Amino acid sequence: MSITRRSARRSVHILGVASASAALALGVAGQALACDITEFSAEAQCDGNKGVIVVTDKDPSGTPATITVFSKNAAGVEKQVGEPQDIKGSAKGTTVNFQEKWKPNATYRIHVKAGDQVDEDIKPDLLTPSTACKKEESQTPTPPATPKPKPKPSASTSTPTPSASESSSAPAGAPGNAPSPAAGDSNLAETGANSNTGLIAGVAGALVVVGGGAVYLGMRRRGAGSGR
Repeated sequence: MSITRRSARRSVHILGVASASAALALGVAGQALACDITEFSAEAQCDGNKGVIVVTDKDPSGTPATITVFSKNAAGVEKQVGEPQDIKGSAKGTTVNFQEKWKPNATYRIHVKAGDQVDEDIKPDLLTPSTACKKEESQTPTPPATPKPKPKPSASTSTPTPSASESSSAPAGAPGNAPSPAAGDSNLAETGANSNTGLIAGVAGALVVVGGGAVYLGMRRRGAGSGR
């Protein structure tokens, strides 16, 4: 069976169209699998009461990439946060975490380096939330403080209360509690000590003489009366 020139030209045309279609499909597929900066994202989150910056890579080609995070102050001065971290993306997304005690409304620049395909920052810069991470509240209630007992007075420092019998009895040598002298002793002492002893003795003698005279006169009168 002979092949005509027309048939040959037609076959070549069909083959060229098929090759072009295959090349276009491969080009589109290659572009779809290429790593792109739009496949990276960053977010400031809280891990309990600690701040963390999470970078996600959704590159379906799985191109290895290196992520570097920088904090920026109001004057534009940057400071690197931790060390750069490597990541290998996936269609579902792969994440890396940077521990950072971020402040509300702070700005961070995230740079991505993936081979010779990506070497740029995630746009726009990351702006943290206006509220900082809250501290975790303790689940165990704090028991109330136990009042301390008042100290009891020591037996050595307390002063015993004297009893009635003890208070009534006092030492023999204490002033005001000496035994009273007998009455005779008191009179003798007073007689010997009184400076009017001579005067009292004279008056007593005179009274004795007067009394004797009175008795004598009375006896005489009685005798005279009985003689009559």
